[in-house]
Formats: sequence, structure tokens, C-alpha cells
Amino acid sequence: MVFSVISTETRARLQISTAATSPESAPPESKSSQLQDAASKDDDFFWTYTEEPHRTRRQAIIRAHPEVTKLCGPEPLTKYLVVLVVLLQIYCAYALSSTPVLSWRFLMTAYIVGATANQNLFLSIHEISHNLAFRSASANRAIAILANLPIGIPYSASFRPYHLTHHKSLGVDGLDADLPTPLEAIFLDSLLGKAFFCTFQILFYAIRPMFVYQVPLTKVHFANIFVQLAFDACLVRACGANALIYLIMSSFLAGSLHPCAAHFIAEHYVFDAPATVPKQPSNVPIPETYSYYGGLNLLTYNVGYHNEHHDFPAVPWSRLPSLHKIAKEFYEPLPYHKSWTLVLWKFILDKQVGLWCRVKRAEGGRLVGSWKESEVQN
Repeated sequence: MVFSVISTETRARLQISTAATSPESAPPESKSSQLQDAASKDDDFFWTYTEEPHRTRRQAIIRAHPEVTKLCGPEPLTKYLVVLVVLLQIYCAYALSSTPVLSWRFLMTAYIVGATANQNLFLSIHEISHNLAFRSASANRAIAILANLPIGIPYSASFRPYHLTHHKSLGVDGLDADLPTPLEAIFLDSLLGKAFFCTFQILFYAIRPMFVYQVPLTKVHFANIFVQLAFDACLVRACGANALIYLIMSSFLAGSLHPCAAHFIAEHYVFDAPATVPKQPSNVPIPETYSYYGGLNLLTYNVGYHNEHHDFPAVPWSRLPSLHKIAKEFYEPLPYHKSWTLVLWKFILDKQVGLWCRVKRAEGGRLVGSWKESEVQN
């Protein structure tokens, strides 16, 4: 069991006053020393009491490049890609229905094809959660339920409110379910612990949110559950249990030791030495979001453009490279990862990187979702 609780004494030990993200922020020397002081405590999160950086940068980019607002809006290609990948996974499940689960053919197909396809579907649901497949909210909820089918377990309806809250409450303790809890960081603070976390990270991301706060079930949740269970039952009836095992195994591997799964770690964990660290100018804050611009973006809806995505959540995956190009003076100085595979290796093997390496905020943010949207702190 995990808990989103940290003692007053621990909070006092962890206080950091990082600078804001505007060009008028504190000198870079003070920000660097603050991060170094925090990093010297290998058993503490990086606590900050300032606003998350993306809102400030978004405002600055819009002032400098007002044309970026024209990039916002749905991407029609998304729905066709969803249908294509769903059909691919159904075909693979059918083709492997009589293949032994522990055979090389089954396992390799699940890892190479299935895990990549289901990671793609995870990220299509991520994209759709921002209403970027259709203009209609109900159409977006429906296509998300369709994208959920090869995942095997109902997921899309619950993901949306937690993910939107992650955007509105980045790093806020008790609201951002993407943050590891202190108990996770304590018990997994070792090479074997981090390897365990990377192997089973899909389970942490699935279970952890329920211990942070619970989202009430809505009609969309019930529709997601009913459609998924009906699909699973029909699949087993038509193709046998191995077909469903293939889909669930694909989902597990998609969030395990798979190159595409490294994006979960690459996005917000603080790395002392990312793959590329440009010389930090005075207007660049200590990073708490990292981008990746490599080839795996082609399979993952450009989720590697993660600073860009958090700055402009209404810009769809297909236009994030254009956003980066337009506002390159804002993005090129930021540290980024060159390889998701190397991210996994570094996270596991480097003693200076681990589950403690996340920026946390004690207050601010808000809950977001169709069921509720209330200000927690102004």
C-alpha cells in the first residue's frame, strides 16, 4: 500500500526556493546552487514553492509568437491511426490464438509488435484526453473507448481526469498522481528497487492514483467498463483465451522494460546530467520537464515533445514540431534526452538518479475532470 503523505519535519528539511520561469527570474547561479543543494540529499524530493514553469513560458511564447495559437485544435489523422492500430492488435491476437503463450513467437510478437502498438494506444488516449481527435467531447470519449479495446482493461475514462489534473497541478503533492509517493521512493531506492519499478511501472501508474485521490465513477466510466468487458468476452469466445492474454501481455510490456516505456521516466524525473545539457542562459529555470526529439516519437504521438506539450496542451501531436520550430529560442536552451533507452539504463544504474528525483510543490493546483473542477489553492 502507498500513501501520499510526508511529515512536517521532512517538509522542513526539503524546502527549496527555486526561481520562477520568466526572464525576470532570479540569477542562474542561485538556481543552480539550490538544485545542487537538493541533489546532495539522495533521500529527498526537490521541493519548490514557486509556480510551475509551463504557464509562464506559454505566456512568453504567445507574446513573442502570437501565431502559435493557430496551431491549437484537433488533428483529424488521429482517429484513423487509432482504428489502424486497433485492427492491427485484433489481427495479431487472432493470429496467435492457437500459439503457446510461452513460445518465442508469442513472446516476441507481444514485445515487438504488441507492446509498441499498445504504447501507441496509451498515448492516443493521452492525446484524446485533451479533446484533440474531434471537436465534440462525446466523440473524443467514444474514440478513447475504442482505443482502449486492445489494452484489455478499462482505462481511458479514469485516465482523463487524473491526467488533466497532472497538467493543472504539476508536481503538487496530493494532486499530481504522476509523482511517486515517499513510500515508493524509500523502498525502491536501490539498483534492484529501480529495476523493479521500471519492470512493473505500468502497475504503479495504474494503482498509485487511487491512493492519491479517488475519482467518482461517471457514465463514461461505466460505458468504458461495459464496452471493454463485452469486447474481452467476445474475443475469448471467438478466438480463445490466448488472444486476450496476448493483449494484456502487450499492455504490461508496453509499460515495462521497453524503449517506448522510458518516456514515463524521461518526462519529469530530474537528471543531474541529461544526454544533452546546453549552456544555461539567465532566462532558463531549473528543468522539471524534459523533452526528447528522437525517432521513437514517430510511434508515440510525439510525446517526446514534452515541454512543448505542457506549454500548449491544446496543440496536437502533429503540430508540436512546428511549435518547437517557431519558438526555438525558448526550447533549444532546455536540457533534453537523446535516447529513451539510455534513460532507462541511467535511471536504474546511476546512484544519483531515482524516485526521489522529482520536483514537488506543497500547494497550488486544482482537480480537473468532467465530474469536478474546483480550485484547491489560488
